[in-house]
Amino acid sequence: MPVRRAVVRDGDSRIDVPTALSTWALAWVVGNVLSAVVLAASGHAGEDTDEIPIWVLFLGTAVVWAAFLAGMALASRRRGTGDFARDYRLRFRPVDLLGAPIGVFTQLVLVPIVYLPLEAIWDQTFNGDKLSKNAEDLADRAHGFSMVLLILMVCVGAPLVEELVYRGLLQGSFEGRVRGYLAVLASAAIFALIHFRPVEYPGLFVIGLVLGTCALLTGRLGMAIACHIGFNVTGLILAFN
Repeated sequence: MPVRRAVVRDGDSRIDVPTALSTWALAWVVGNVLSAVVLAASGHAGEDTDEIPIWVLFLGTAVVWAAFLAGMALASRRRGTGDFARDYRLRFRPVDLLGAPIGVFTQLVLVPIVYLPLEAIWDQTFNGDKLSKNAEDLADRAHGFSMVLLILMVCVGAPLVEELVYRGLLQGSFEGRVRGYLAVLASAAIFALIHFRPVEYPGLFVIGLVLGTCALLTGRLGMAIACHIGFNVTGLILAFN
């Protein structure tokens, strides 16, 4: 039986929406189960995130990423072209490096602007201390080798894997069914919600929109990945200061 191909107008092969959503959901469940096993094996199950060592967080996050990448590879072979980079638009050009300053600008300017009215109305919920707590807790526990792991997790792994999942798998499939801006909105909403940090939802949604727009306008992930790196690196630097 021939392998089914998912081909859209611009000639880039993409995974269809049902396959993308089921792949994402199954990988998320499997990854989090495996992550829980890692926490249990390390003796840190049930502890608050700010009490778990960086190396344990790194391993727990890595198994989630592995589940997503494995699921995407399987979906590519069974429902796409079998070419992982093509199916998820994993391409880079020198101009994509412009994404880095866009990410810095989003972190330093766009996100704070979004929170200004929110903090003015709900100052006990959206104040600066609560917004920066998660990043500062991680930075405070990062020393020596754990700092290397934190940098790899936040500034390398997260930008690459999250862009593959949310802009490559999900947004790429949505673009084959709805208008581009709707695909960007949908992927940004899922990206924000899945972090499960309500106080950060507005900022996560904004950066999701920026990342999605980069992918939509260029037709590849290079600029979105660079933008994500710029955003995360800036946030981590602010957390250490």
